[in-house]
Amino acid sequence: MKKETEIKIFESKKVRTLWDEENEKWYLSIVDVIAILTESPNPRKYWSVLKTRLKAEGSQLATNCSQLKMQSADGKFYLTDVADTEQLFRLIQSIPSPKAEPFKLWLAQVAAERLEEMQDPELTIDRAMKEYLQLGYSENWINQRLKSIEVRKELTDEWKKRGYKEGFQFATLTDIITKAWSDKTTKAYKKLKGLKKENLRDNMTNTELILNMLAEASTKDISVAINPKNFEESKKVAKQGGDVAKVARKELESRTGKKVVTSINAKSVLQLPGTKKKKK
Repeated sequence: MKKETEIKIFESKKVRTLWDEENEKWYLSIVDVIAILTESPNPRKYWSVLKTRLKAEGSQLATNCSQLKMQSADGKFYLTDVADTEQLFRLIQSIPSPKAEPFKLWLAQVAAERLEEMQDPELTIDRAMKEYLQLGYSENWINQRLKSIEVRKELTDEWKKRGYKEGFQFATLTDIITKAWSDKTTKAYKKLKGLKKENLRDNMTNTELILNMLAEASTKDISVAINPKNFEESKKVAKQGGDVAKVARKELESRTGKKVVTSINAKSVLQLPGTKKKKK
């Protein structure tokens, strides 16, 4: 099953999804859906209790739910309970929530939009732009972010051609690139910005995004040029790509007298919903 991970937005809340290209099906994280419908402080526990109840009632829904690897808050991929749209429609009936009907409509729209995007790929970009605008980002920042997504995909496509797998291998190479250009591991970078579940790139400033793009684009170009024979050689390529952006970062910092990598993030700069203005 060829799978494509993606984050969808429902009322400013993120839902982790996987697209099964072979069967043309969406799979969504059940815990993410429950968090939206119930606003429970512990959606995992809510799902555990609900799953036990459904099994006791003889429902096949909990039994038939699949587990697929999805990215967690720490950036790593773990097996996560997921359901396709048909299963989710049945699951929603078991959860009393004023958001049940709006969520059903949203779910149906997500399914329809994917089929439309397969016919016209430009719609994917348009919808990503709309979702970021709904979250409060500026158009200038969004343009940089969308470009970074394109650059990232070109890099991961290069890794896939070499037989590397999403999860540990992708995370390892990404961490090498990040450490090389920013002098921080991905984990340390997120900690600096005070992030937990949030995506690091979604909280980078424009300059950080540009340098990260340079690092990833350079890594892809070097990989294509020298044709690394194995994963160990690709790790060296990742370091070289990151070093290209590090040179640019150091030069910029020397000319401005300001650090590029800081605790400042897009949310605090743009004062997006859910952030508090820091007192001076």
